[in-house]
Amino acid sequence: MNADFRKTVLIAPIGEFEADILQAVDVMIKRAFGLACRIEPLLDAIDFAWNAEREQFHSTAILARLAEKTPADVFKILALTKEDLFIPILTHVYGEAQLGGTSCIVSTFRLSGGISPTVQRGHYLERIAKESAHELGHTFDLRHCKDSQCLMHYCRGIGDVDGKSDEFCRYCRVMLDDQLKAISF
Repeated sequence: MNADFRKTVLIAPIGEFEADILQAVDVMIKRAFGLACRIEPLLDAIDFAWNAEREQFHSTAILARLAEKTPADVFKILALTKEDLFIPILTHVYGEAQLGGTSCIVSTFRLSGGISPTVQRGHYLERIAKESAHELGHTFDLRHCKDSQCLMHYCRGIGDVDGKSDEFCRYCRVMLDDQLKAISF
């Protein structure tokens, strides 16, 4: 087993993703969390989570499947999908995470809202990276933050995603650092 498994985040694309998207997420995780990343698909499809009535995928079901399939040599899983996600109490979500758990997922489906993902590529990649760090933060037991600049701020719309920075506020940074220190490396 890899001696560094307690420090490895698996970035698990579901379907094909452009290299720059995967790289943006990888760079963000390394910078924000100080953790190593590996990119490797874990699920081939998420049809099992399809809800025909809503015409969306139920993200909680995907998280459960990801947690079941966690490789022994990784610490956390961040899945990426191009599909539209929901939880029953919301019309859609940019992502979801197991609070204090192993897995999280981010959807790129709505993150291009209001911009061209090709012409404004940097802006699009920034949105994906921020939401990835946000969801991964939840797996470290971080809650939503009232600070609108913090990565852990709850986003009701794409303007909130754009408005927050790509950093944790001082409070969330301390909470995250405490979680990271508690991991026996």
